[in-house]
Amino acid sequence: MENVLRLLIVLGGTLAVTIAIGWAIDRGLRYWSARHPKTPIPGLLRRVQLPLQLFLGFAALRMTYPLADLNLRQDTVILSVLATMVTMSAVWLVVRIADAVADGLLNTYSRRARDPRRVRQLNTQFTLIRRISSTVLAIATAAIAMLVLFPGLRVLGTSLLASAGIIGIIAGVAAQSTLSNLMAGLQIAFGDSVKIGDTVVVEGEMGTVEEITLSFLTVRIWDDRRLTMPVSYFNSKPYENWSKGGNEMTGTVFLHLDHSTPVAELRAHLYEYLSDHPDWDGRSWNLLVTDSTPTGIEVRASMTARDPDAVWSLRCAVREELIGWLNENYPGALPRLAALDGLDAPAR
Repeated sequence: MENVLRLLIVLGGTLAVTIAIGWAIDRGLRYWSARHPKTPIPGLLRRVQLPLQLFLGFAALRMTYPLADLNLRQDTVILSVLATMVTMSAVWLVVRIADAVADGLLNTYSRRARDPRRVRQLNTQFTLIRRISSTVLAIATAAIAMLVLFPGLRVLGTSLLASAGIIGIIAGVAAQSTLSNLMAGLQIAFGDSVKIGDTVVVEGEMGTVEEITLSFLTVRIWDDRRLTMPVSYFNSKPYENWSKGGNEMTGTVFLHLDHSTPVAELRAHLYEYLSDHPDWDGRSWNLLVTDSTPTGIEVRASMTARDPDAVWSLRCAVREELIGWLNENYPGALPRLAALDGLDAPAR
């Protein structure tokens, strides 16, 4: 009975102290956030409350367990398990703190930066660096737990290290695509070829890069579908990046019209329409006859916009406006299907 009472006192006192410390830290972060509302880091650091509580709890149990004086045969195993939990919760805590600090720095930089391309590049690099760091820390934690905290597994660990050469060769052959995607992800993160938030055209589909991982890249298509592709695709095949080199773009609209089309009046109407349209940035515009055939002409209208979304909306609006204007004022300028001679003639 005395042993049970001592164990309850040790465990209850340890948990109470750790909960009180976690609560005090959370209150301090709330006060810091209230005093400095423009600083996002205090609010982001509140994300670490759960791993912090676990770290403090397991660390305190690891230190106070000998005070219970249970003298069990499993004491060594229990202490090793507690040490493993302390290590794992510490790694989780470090990852959460790094994520919070990185998000805070990125938010602060995004409010001050004038170049959105640089913000997207930093976001891409931070995302991939965090994923790589988390993976490396998880593997290192497992290795420490196996080789250091559990003496019985040291022989197994030594054998694994001795056969690392053969395992490395087998793993390299079996995981060529995985390693290729990993290297491609690093090249994308630091090579500035594609970033989160870029507008791209891949496999005939236009969309926005939504997520980049160590293996896959997800593109959100205009109709809210997700196109998931291996990151190695973007280092081995051509694709269109509409956000590369600046957000400004030039859009084109092609119309196939009759030879009688009043091109000069159509050009003047295009400028009049663009002057009042909010998506036109005013940099340049034009309307030219780019081709002529025995049955009609090809007219190309070009206009500039501030970003890919605006140029897409502007192209659709200009196409609709020009066709509507011609249909209302010069319906003969729109193409017609010519009747074939002898189509209605009776068959012989």
